[in-house]
Amino acid sequence: MSASEAVAPKRKPAAAKATKKAKAPAKAAPNPVAPKNKDGAKVIAFANQKGGVAKTTTALNLAVAFKESGHRVLAVDMDPQGNLTMSQGVDPDKVEKSMFDVLVHRTPLREVIVEREIDVAVASIDLAGAEIAMAAQIGRERVLQKAVADIRGDYDFVCIDTPPSLGLLTVNALTAADKVIVPVQCEYLSMRGLVQLQNTLQMIRENLNPKVEIEGILPTMLDSRTVHAKEAVEILEENFGDLVFNSRIRKAVKFAEAPVQGTSVIKYDPKSKAARSYRDLAEEVLTHGS
Repeated sequence: MSASEAVAPKRKPAAAKATKKAKAPAKAAPNPVAPKNKDGAKVIAFANQKGGVAKTTTALNLAVAFKESGHRVLAVDMDPQGNLTMSQGVDPDKVEKSMFDVLVHRTPLREVIVEREIDVAVASIDLAGAEIAMAAQIGRERVLQKAVADIRGDYDFVCIDTPPSLGLLTVNALTAADKVIVPVQCEYLSMRGLVQLQNTLQMIRENLNPKVEIEGILPTMLDSRTVHAKEAVEILEENFGDLVFNSRIRKAVKFAEAPVQGTSVIKYDPKSKAARSYRDLAEEVLTHGS
């Protein structure tokens, strides 16, 4: 599959500097205002079968940046590791219900949502057995899609964090999604998996979700001091053109420190370059979607 087959509509250039908007309340009651997206939430999956490429960091911090700009946001943790859940100060081992119950027992999604910086549909280690438990279910690829449909009117954005694989959990996320953001570490081996992800997306389009598109490819963990990182970004831009975000997520120790405190980097150090990089990304996504 060629890069051109996956190209989404061309991205409009983001403004040089985002207009600062008032922060949304830290803890909001359900549906305090009508969602800004009249057609319901825009569902974004964050996917890359390679681990360690900042999927969870991106899903969480972009979601928080969306909320800062006045949107209602739900983050869905589909990774059995539960890193997004833990990054919001929730222990996956102590939750009563999780995304496992949504997928296997068809528990309503609202029952596994906790309120933190953003609303989070939490994960637990049980998710590791979800694919086996769902194996005999009819329509197993569409379980998350149906669960999300029930809450789409409550939110402007639903951000789905996926495990580092292209198994049934990720297929559910891609089937439920309108758009896919692909974080890619700026290293050659990390980029090779993009072709496999594109092929999976093509299968999803043909059989499950014809409307899903790649929103963008996000260079992450960039060390601009190295020639290799610069060359990796150039290769991405040569092969994927307008699909590559203008935003760059650079390596920063704050990305490791924030989850220890159970917060996003935007709350942990709101004036840092790390926080600003995700605000810039949010502006770019919002501009592209306008």
